[in-house]
Amino acid sequence: MPPSHLISITMQISTFDNILDGIEALPPDDQIALLNILQRRLGDPRRSEIATNISQAKKDHQAGHVFRGTVDEAISELNR
Repeated sequence: MPPSHLISITMQISTFDNILDGIEALPPDDQIALLNILQRRLGDPRRSEIATNISQAKKDHQAGHVFRGTVDEAISELNR
């Protein structure tokens, strides 16, 4: 008998294939609606991550922790 993690992976692939088959059975308009929903849901966490990065960058800038200069100057600074 195969190890349990291989059985789990096989079941996940089978489930995924079933999901894809179900999506393909939908009318084209429903497929497009599903795609739009997935894109929106996948984009939400990324937007949140970007907002967090912007907030941190503003704090770093205000605290003076931002390096300004050319790429060569930045590399030189990192090599010190």
